[in-house]
Amino acid sequence: MNTLRLLGLAALMVGRPAFAQPRPSNVLGKIPVLEYHLIADKDSRWGRDRDGFRRDLALLYARGYRPITVAQMVDQAIDIPAGTSPVVITFDDASPGQFSYIERNGGLEIDPNSAVGIWLSFSKSHPDWGTRATFCLLPSAMAGHAFFGDKGIDGQQTAWRYPKLRFLAEQGFELCGHTLWHAQLNKFSDSMVQEQIARGVMAIDSAVAGYRVRTFAVPQGLWPKTRALAREGRWIEPRSGTVMTYKFDAVLDVTGPPSASPHDPAFNAGDIPRIQVIGDNLAKWLDLIEPVRFVQAGKPRTVAAPR
Repeated sequence: MNTLRLLGLAALMVGRPAFAQPRPSNVLGKIPVLEYHLIADKDSRWGRDRDGFRRDLALLYARGYRPITVAQMVDQAIDIPAGTSPVVITFDDASPGQFSYIERNGGLEIDPNSAVGIWLSFSKSHPDWGTRATFCLLPSAMAGHAFFGDKGIDGQQTAWRYPKLRFLAEQGFELCGHTLWHAQLNKFSDSMVQEQIARGVMAIDSAVAGYRVRTFAVPQGLWPKTRALAREGRWIEPRSGTVMTYKFDAVLDVTGPPSASPHDPAFNAGDIPRIQVIGDNLAKWLDLIEPVRFVQAGKPRTVAAPR
């Protein structure tokens, strides 16, 4: 086990951040954009067990990372303390395990074992962690993947879907498009691609009126035949003739290396790679990124990238 891993583990054991020594600023460094799917009872190819997710948050915090949204990264609005590094945490598919309610004493409470419940608990004990993550949403998919659960699946009621989205938006989390029902866009016509994306955005607007969806995640990394439609397009509702347009500031791919800094000329907001968190692989990725990680310096929006 290398020295970086030992320092990280030691910090977790004593409850204070590792790598506390000052780091030189590096606004051209790499940013990990993490991708989670199911938050469940055990690890799987597409799932992270709940205690593992708790360990991931603790590890990131100890290593000096603080979360931002995709929109903040694209805007270069990286409002984290000097000497820390940004991490973007994304959740795909809007499954009940990401955000669930439980009924108690005649009211609704956030399930402390859902991803949102775990996040809020961690933020309470680590106030500088905040509430910044990006949720890429499916409004109408199978197995409860419809704005975090419906029709009694996993105990979640259809009527709870919109309040969940409003809560996330109010807290500062980002709402992201991910098609209507997780369509494999490479299999469909241009018109069907635009319908899938536009109706997904419309559903988010139905829950949070006027919300500007700025980010889109390509399902399974399967881009449409006309690749540009993942970022911009239009759909006409047949019955009313209403024209729905969409234009995203960022598009997320399904996998890849750490992202370039938004200050780096190589940064491409139209195709941002993500690291899939599988089992306990996060520590290995952080070790790889360590020598080239983005490190914040000074106040947000005042840091000029080196020439």
